[in-house]
Amino acid sequence: MRKKIPVVGSSKLKRKEHVMAGPFIFIGTHILKEGQLENFKQYLPQFIATVEAHEPRLIHFGAYFNEEGTEVSFVQVHPDSDSMEFHMQVVKEHVENAYVDYLAATKNIQIYGTPSEAALAMMSQLAGSGVSVGIKNEDKGFSRLPEGELA
Repeated sequence: MRKKIPVVGSSKLKRKEHVMAGPFIFIGTHILKEGQLENFKQYLPQFIATVEAHEPRLIHFGAYFNEEGTEVSFVQVHPDSDSMEFHMQVVKEHVENAYVDYLAATKNIQIYGTPSEAALAMMSQLAGSGVSVGIKNEDKGFSRLPEGELA
């Protein structure tokens, strides 16, 4: 005998309706100081370990280098803008030190999601004047990120 399985929209299936804020995605591309690629790669594990240890809500944090070894892009996926704001507080000193030793300039910043005023202010300060900060905040799609486990 076959078991009857309710389908979405069936009156037998209770659906929990709610509005879920989409993830907050940040991509920052930075120009490395000439001759600092290997030194920066040696420094990077310490920086990543700090982020991982202090930011349990951060979903993804990755550093990607271009083929020439002249740029690094940090790709971050946060559950929300509050997580990004917290991240900026955690890494402030590390980022300042990286600019002294390894990074020449911020090339551009891309934001997918709606940043809080505080997060936007911190990111704009990081970028400096004349740096492109693109914000795309209309989310059309879906997310398979687990709900409730990220907060």
